[in-house]
Amino acid sequence: MKISDIVELGLWPKSKKTTSQKGISELEELGYNLFYIGKNADLYTCPGEEAKVLLVRTDRCSVFDIPLNLEIEGKGILQTAISNSGAKFAKESGIRTAILSQNVDEKLKIYPRCQLMELCKPLEAEIDGDIVQFELIFRNYLTGSLFEACQNGKDPYGLELSSNLSQWHKFETPIFTPTTKGLKDEPLNSAKVRETFPEIVSSLEKLFKDFTKYAHDNGIVVVDTKFEIFVNSKGEWVLGDEVLTPESSRFISLENFEAGNYISMDKQILRNFAKKNSWKEKAKDLKPGQKLDVEVPASIKDEILNGYSTIKERLSK
Repeated sequence: MKISDIVELGLWPKSKKTTSQKGISELEELGYNLFYIGKNADLYTCPGEEAKVLLVRTDRCSVFDIPLNLEIEGKGILQTAISNSGAKFAKESGIRTAILSQNVDEKLKIYPRCQLMELCKPLEAEIDGDIVQFELIFRNYLTGSLFEACQNGKDPYGLELSSNLSQWHKFETPIFTPTTKGLKDEPLNSAKVRETFPEIVSSLEKLFKDFTKYAHDNGIVVVDTKFEIFVNSKGEWVLGDEVLTPESSRFISLENFEAGNYISMDKQILRNFAKKNSWKEKAKDLKPGQKLDVEVPASIKDEILNGYSTIKERLSK
C-alpha cells in the first residue's frame, strides 16, 4: 500500500508531512517503505493491500514536544516491549488496540523495535460547538496541573473538587479529566464527554482500575494514564500504540512512593532536567525541522533506562 492510498482512505491527515527519504535497508528490501519520521518513531508502509503500517521506535528523544539532538541507546527497544505488554493487558480485558498481534520476521535485526499497526483515524466529536479530538485521562491522585487549579479555586473539568485537598490526595475512585488533543490540550467538561462516549469511558475506567491493581501488586504505583482513541476502517474504536506505557502514564515504584519520593520512572526525569536547563526557552529559536542540541549526563540517561527496565520487568505480561 502506498501513502497516496492511505491518504485516499482518509486514514492519514493531509497536514502531516511525509518524507521521501529511504529507511532501514533490511525493511526497504522487504517492501516496507519509510513515509513518516516522527520525533521518536518512524512509520513505514507495508507490502500488500491491507490497511496497516509498521511503526519502528528509535532511541531518539523529545521533551515538551521539542525534538532533541539526543539518543538514549536501548530506549526504543524497552519502550516497544512495554507497549506490547500494555496492549496485551488491554486485549485480555476485551479492549481493541491498533497494535496488531502479527509482526515482522523475528529474525530481522530491527524486530525488537517494530509494531505492526492497524491504520486508524483519531476519534472526533462535537463538544460545545467545536469538532475536537480527545485525550481521555484518568487520575488516581491529585497532583500536577490539577492540584494547582484546585489551589487557585479553578474547576477545569466540572468535578467540583474541594480546594482543601492536599497534594497526592488519593481519590476513592479514579477521576476522569478529558482534554482536547492538539497543539494545546484544553480541559473538557468530564460529564459532557461521558455523555458523548458512555461505553468508551466506562470501558476505559474499568481497564484503568484493573491495571492500577495489577501494577500495585507488582510494585508500581499508577498516578494517572492518558488514553488516545482511534477509529478503524470498520468504524470500531480502538486504543492507539501508547497503551499503559511510560509515554502515556505516570509510574512510580511502590518503594519510592511509600517513602514519599514521587519521581516518575519515565520521561519526567528528562523533563525535570529540561526545566533546570531552560530547554523551552532555548527551543523558541528553533527553525521548522530543527532539533535542539542538548548535553545530558550519563547518570540521567542511566536513570531513565533503569526506570524503563524496572517497568518492563515488573509489568510484563
